[in-house]
Amino acid sequence: MNYYNLKNKEEVVDFKTATIKGQGKEKGLFFPEIVPQFNEDFISNLQHLTDGEIAFQCMKDFVGDTIPEEELKEIISETISFDIPLKKINDQIYVLELFHGPTLAFKDIGAKFMSRCLSYFLKNKNKKVTVLVATSGDTGGAVANGFYKAQGIDVVILYPKNRVSFVQEKQLTTLGENIYALEVNGSFDDCQNLVKQAFSDEEINTQLFLTSANSINVARWLPQQIYYLLALKQWQKNENKNPVICVPSGNFGNICAGLLAHFRGLPAEHFIAACNENDVFPNYLKTQKINTQKTVATLSNAMDVGNPSNFVRILELFENQFDAVKDKISGYSVDDEKTLETIKNVYSKYNYILDPHTAVAFASLEKYLTEYPDKKGFILGTAHPVKFPDPVEKATQITVEIPDSLQDLIKREKKTVEINSDFEELRRFLLNKN
Repeated sequence: MNYYNLKNKEEVVDFKTATIKGQGKEKGLFFPEIVPQFNEDFISNLQHLTDGEIAFQCMKDFVGDTIPEEELKEIISETISFDIPLKKINDQIYVLELFHGPTLAFKDIGAKFMSRCLSYFLKNKNKKVTVLVATSGDTGGAVANGFYKAQGIDVVILYPKNRVSFVQEKQLTTLGENIYALEVNGSFDDCQNLVKQAFSDEEINTQLFLTSANSINVARWLPQQIYYLLALKQWQKNENKNPVICVPSGNFGNICAGLLAHFRGLPAEHFIAACNENDVFPNYLKTQKINTQKTVATLSNAMDVGNPSNFVRILELFENQFDAVKDKISGYSVDDEKTLETIKNVYSKYNYILDPHTAVAFASLEKYLTEYPDKKGFILGTAHPVKFPDPVEKATQITVEIPDSLQDLIKREKKTVEINSDFEELRRFLLNKN
């Protein structure tokens, strides 16, 4: 399997190179040359396969011969080493709980897979690698955990000051060792722009071996297909209709992975991009124009993205056909007031606690189902409620119990370097951090 640069299609690389480079020339994202199809027997027999077998079948074509089969199976085993249950909330809506991993967020899956692949590719390299990543909340903690103490790899995480939750900040700022956290006076989009500038800076790339761990990296993006298949395996036990799949959406890597799996043969009735007040995609569906915007700070902060990087991959999947996109994907925008109301109502009616991101998804799917009451679907539960105690406790009037895995973490000291959204400040840090 080879990958081409969406901004320069003459640049074609294999999975290893795409993983190490992160992005191509002109800041272009890599995209698979072919979309390998799932065998119909594979989809219809998920019940008879282990989760590991399903995940291996999902990823093997994308990795190709860059990683030996047994090594890939081991990487996959580590990637999905925790529960990913599909739970019923009411007669029409299920939730796929993706927050049982080490940092209690869906990004544990992509970050773990990428960290293991990158470590494999770099194990015989003499030059230290710097993983540079921007986060709006959960990516930072997942990447920090995935690469913690990895030999020959430094991780530099940029996050927007005062725009991540207390637990999120602790997860990405307290590890130390090879993990560096930069607290940026600005928005997530400012952080993302700084990262993109670094990748195109000749001096930095001459002195450092840079790669990215955002979902712009194929090794972060592609393994997210796995949990859509694991959801389907559980869905088929209880339901005979194809599901409507509703995904909390910020940078659009998550829903893009689900759409890729759908193009490969994963059955889905429809997709919903559930957005907060950062509504670039719902506006696109109304106007056919991608109008990036200044980021609005919301309770669902991991979705506070005004310029979603992965949207270009969605357009590539649909061959830039607007009508095809609109036919398959709906988009809703949910404000903070509705988010809190949804958390409150779902807890009151169903005794289930949603985090703000998953609440945006629930509200969106619920709205869709009022228009199509004969359908059913599932939402992606992208983070544990404990990561957002203030809005959850405000809405439910209960205290969210802190899992044992966080007890030690929250006592640790925060270690950060504060910078402005000024590329020269980032450049100086990267070139002088050691």
